[in-house]
Amino acid sequence: MIRLRARDLAVARGGLRVIEGVELDLRAGQALILQGPNGAGKTTLLRTIAGLQPPAAGTIEAPEDSIAYAAHADAVKPTLTVAENLAFWAQVFGGEGSDALARLDLAHLADRPAARLSAGQRRRLGLARLLVTGRPIWALDEPTVSLDRGSVGRFTKILRAHLGQGGIAVIASHLDLDLPAQVLDLDAHRAAPGPVARPSSFNEAFG
Repeated sequence: MIRLRARDLAVARGGLRVIEGVELDLRAGQALILQGPNGAGKTTLLRTIAGLQPPAAGTIEAPEDSIAYAAHADAVKPTLTVAENLAFWAQVFGGEGSDALARLDLAHLADRPAARLSAGQRRRLGLARLLVTGRPIWALDEPTVSLDRGSVGRFTKILRAHLGQGGIAVIASHLDLDLPAQVLDLDAHRAAPGPVARPSSFNEAFG
């Protein structure tokens, strides 16, 4: 059974701890909403969970290659069409997503170059990538940015289906997505000011 756990987790940004003492234990079908003001560490925590930067302290436990991360950068290749973008991601992840475009109301745009999409359409295409990763844990940083009300409802339905199929989701969002979810207020985990030693494997690109 899929599971995501974090023990006494601390994360850092720019060489400074931003949050610490985070405990997570999510099982199949569960979602967690991250709350806190801008700068509270939501993005940094998600990036750490996704393996894009090391923890400042503590541990994260999840099956290998089980986490898909979706952030503000949508990973859309502008020179490819909508369908070509999705096919590229499916090939990279070895997944299938024949209905992904339809589920995000993009099927009628399949042959359009991604460079000609609106911000909302690009966002929906970026989210369609989640459906072809085949990964059961989704780490989502403001997934509804640029989406209209109908698209938010459509994506919420996809999230519910993901959880219903035994997936896990950790989500930073300022919107109420109307999901059965736990809530983690990062204000309660603000770290005391001070620098943190960086692991030797730290990649400056993720600082």
